[in-house]
Amino acid sequence: MTTFRLGELFCGPGGMAKGAIEARISDPSWRIIHRWATDCDRDACCTYRNNICQGRHGTVHCADVRELDMSGLGDIDALAFGFPCNDYSNVGEKRGLNGHFGGLYTYGIAALRVFRPRWFVAENVGGLRSANKGEAFGAILRDMRGAGYRLVCHLYRFEDYGVPQTRHRVIIVGVREGEKTVFRVPSPALRMRGDNSCRAAIELPPIAGTAANNELTRQSPAVVRRLEHIRPGENAFTASLPDALRLNVKAARISQIYKRLDPGKPAYTVTGSGGGGTHIYHWSEPRALTNRERARLQTFPDDYVFSGSKESVRRQRGMAVPCEGSRIIFEAVLNSFAGIPYEWVEPNIEHGGGCRRPAAPLAMALPPARRGAGAPSAESSPAPRRPAGRQGAPEGDRAVRKSPPPPSRAAPAAAGAVGRGASRGRRPAPPPSAPVGAART
Repeated sequence: MTTFRLGELFCGPGGMAKGAIEARISDPSWRIIHRWATDCDRDACCTYRNNICQGRHGTVHCADVRELDMSGLGDIDALAFGFPCNDYSNVGEKRGLNGHFGGLYTYGIAALRVFRPRWFVAENVGGLRSANKGEAFGAILRDMRGAGYRLVCHLYRFEDYGVPQTRHRVIIVGVREGEKTVFRVPSPALRMRGDNSCRAAIELPPIAGTAANNELTRQSPAVVRRLEHIRPGENAFTASLPDALRLNVKAARISQIYKRLDPGKPAYTVTGSGGGGTHIYHWSEPRALTNRERARLQTFPDDYVFSGSKESVRRQRGMAVPCEGSRIIFEAVLNSFAGIPYEWVEPNIEHGGGCRRPAAPLAMALPPARRGAGAPSAESSPAPRRPAGRQGAPEGDRAVRKSPPPPSRAAPAAAGAVGRGASRGRRPAPPPSAPVGAART
């Protein structure tokens, strides 16, 4: 059996880990197992322990990442970290590296230097690319490469991968220098054929009356009346509301305020915070969705029980990575290391942080192995083409490719002794004013 031991920083309630431990490929001997995880949110850590650890509760460390002693965590072969997005999100001041949370990614870099995992997966919001006029993203990528990793960066539209929610996230997959494995972005082609509407996600099958985290939110009479005038897909500003029910807002008008779902489409982005009007609203009933319904939009199974108050659960599942989306990415990682071909598309983000320009459509996409001897490295790929999309992309741009097997296969070796990374570079200086790092969306 070939097993990767996974460590995770900023783990949240375990959406990424759930996808990792459930990743399966045609060779069942390749798998990912939980080794350790850490977060500062106590409820999130409790949720993670109860759903991911299978009784090994001591492997989840609830701690401020700035005070975490990494030497006591244990060796790993793989690392995942969805570093806090607060200062990169398009909703907010977008301070980037200058914000309180912006520099917390450096602890992921420190873990790469300490543990030297064979690969890592990092996640953040799409706004990461433009924070600090693009300088933040470039700095993050330089630090990752400086830690000794080849990178593949892609803006995933998770709705294209079957997730019943419009959720766009930057995913960076790094493979350690010296590994012969080449990671490719998994194609969404096969997963775009199913029904990923929010109605199907919430109603099929019906949620059991005894399901956890399924409490209804009390709606005021005014909110009920307002929702009764808003049609599916509309919000408080696009609907024809009586004057008495209109919102007295003269500044920015956020499109998700009291927005009702369109039952035939994926939901809009599930978030973990916000005041009145931000709770995602049912298409036919005048109410907000329950936490269990929103968890389904994040592809958590119904037996995945969240710990904490109703508002804490809302925050947890809003900060999570969709389980099914992460599973697809981790399966692509396993296939890459196992040398098993899979359909792939070119990444849509340059390694310097900018978006790729689509090249002219090709009549046929040939596997890299046919273009020359051996498979190219992840950072020396030929001119890319636009990946598969749903917004009327030319047919030539929808072509998918089969990944070639790597030149050789090697079973994962144990990560080096803790602290070995010190000889490979100095640990980045953490930002002194950064608060505890957990809040992600």
